[in-house]
Amino acid sequence: MTGTPLRVGLVGYGLAGSVFHAPLIAATQGLALDTVVTSNPERQAQARAAYPDVTVAASADELWARAGELDLIVVASPNRTHVPLATAALEAGLPVVVDKPVAGTAAQARALAELAEKRGLLLSVFQNRRWDNDFLTLRRLIADGELGEVYRFESRFERWRPQLKGGWRESGDPAEIGGLLYDLGSHVVDQALVLFGPVTSVYAETDVRREGARTDDDTFLALTHASGIRSHLYVSATTAQLGPRFRVLGSKAGYVKHGLDPQEAALRDGSRPGTSGAEWGAEPEELWGRLGAGESPVTGGGSPVRTLPGDYPAYYAAVARALLSDGPNPVTALEAAATLDILEAARRSAAEKATVTL
Repeated sequence: MTGTPLRVGLVGYGLAGSVFHAPLIAATQGLALDTVVTSNPERQAQARAAYPDVTVAASADELWARAGELDLIVVASPNRTHVPLATAALEAGLPVVVDKPVAGTAAQARALAELAEKRGLLLSVFQNRRWDNDFLTLRRLIADGELGEVYRFESRFERWRPQLKGGWRESGDPAEIGGLLYDLGSHVVDQALVLFGPVTSVYAETDVRREGARTDDDTFLALTHASGIRSHLYVSATTAQLGPRFRVLGSKAGYVKHGLDPQEAALRDGSRPGTSGAEWGAEPEELWGRLGAGESPVTGGGSPVRTLPGDYPAYYAAVARALLSDGPNPVTALEAAATLDILEAARRSAAEKATVTL
């Protein structure tokens, strides 16, 4: 891609904006970070220090007033603001990337998709975990037939955070769209759908474990896919001993992988794609997963499988192609709505203590 880069306005400079979106936008050929919107003076100073040439604005209204000077809006603000900000951007004639979850309900996500289609604009959802190293590796193993027919998919996104951190993500106000079901659950459900397709039934258990917590911090989902494959998904902030990130069982073999993709930690530490000298997203051999049958990987069963490098930069590269050369939308709002269908069913299942049929 050549020519003048697309000018990007980024709304929000908290964890999502500063750690994920701003660095990835800045590293993407064809995109240029033009404006960062945050009303927090400390975050304004951080944005100016990290990106001296970028305009810092206190309100998203400043973006709509300059709509003709921008080419893409990225919404990385708190969940409750996703729908109104994405709507405002689309109505201003601007393509939009929205962090997950795109909305609080599947109906809202589909309404946004309808608005974007009506306006002829890109609406994409940032589901970066599709480009995790372990997920890319698992997709390759399945495509190559290494597991045979997959029977069961176990996915864990677990943390040990016995003390509350505070903030809207732990708020009990439904308007905030907080809790782990919608936070980490958006990732593990999206991955299950990408791998194994539509879901016919959902069973869920959601618990509030920590003292003072107001929303779910320990949640389990059991999905039955139309294909018959079962996905067991765990998201938790109260896991004192972390389980495998993936355990995938098939008719020929199983794949077990521990540990999280290294890209988030690298971004938090200040590393940037293409600047560190080392291969971005790569992990050492001792962290590779194992593929085998008949024996636990803990006791040496199976063989190590090289983990493919993680590739978060691929998401924004795909967004740039979609805008500049009619490439496909990397994650559509309708795909995000399908994930929200399952999250809504999970919330209902947990409340009613029953399996919900979709």
